[in-house]
Amino acid sequence: MRKSATFAVLAAAVALGGLAAPAAQADGYGDTEITSVVVNGTGKVAVGTSAAKTFTVKVTASDDSGIKAADLYLDGPSYGYLQPTQKVSCVASATDATTSTCTGTFTVDPDVDFIDNSPAGTWYVSAWVDANDGDYFTTDKAGSFAMQRYSKLTVNASPEPVKKGRTITVTGALTRANWETGAYAGYTNQSVKLQFRKKSSDTYTTLKTVTTGSGGALKTTVTASEDGYFRWNFAGTSTTPAVKAGGDFVDVQ
Repeated sequence: MRKSATFAVLAAAVALGGLAAPAAQADGYGDTEITSVVVNGTGKVAVGTSAAKTFTVKVTASDDSGIKAADLYLDGPSYGYLQPTQKVSCVASATDATTSTCTGTFTVDPDVDFIDNSPAGTWYVSAWVDANDGDYFTTDKAGSFAMQRYSKLTVNASPEPVKKGRTITVTGALTRANWETGAYAGYTNQSVKLQFRKKSSDTYTTLKTVTTGSGGALKTTVTASEDGYFRWNFAGTSTTPAVKAGGDFVDVQ
């Protein structure tokens, strides 16, 4: 079993007050306010088994005197905690000097920051915003996002070629990152759509829905009717991102 002591030490430090933990509730002085929070552009961060993932958190805030500076931190399940990799920068709007967007860059490394899969789920953005006139606003839940286990999906349709009216067997597998072992593991009991695109079309249509079995395995059959591409399409869950397999072409003769 792969383990890393770094995350455990960090979590313990936060719990004991050794690091600056996010505020327990919203607080402030004056008219400073946070108007929007955008994490990674999508509100989701998918992390694989080994490569570090770098993403941005953009917090837009306003005050009648303008925004001076901001601090951002992220926390999640199982004492999950991330600090910015560099100082948070605040840039005033070109059309409104009272509003600024403050950007923090974060890096999460599954080899260092996760010892198991428990940090997957909802994370929160803790923010402290200072205005030029001494006003401020702080909250441990300025926004939220999903920390997800990166997913993969394969497809194979056979035989190729196949005579019209014969049976085509479509297989595949849905897997996702296991942060504890550092490998990808099958995602079982998940609904995945089998889709087909005619050779002459750009649009996929759903043929049926299949549930993943052991090891995330997928298997079903269809009747060969015309040339086209088969793919699996997984909608995703709160802990696992959506993923589509690349289309597998079948020549129907």
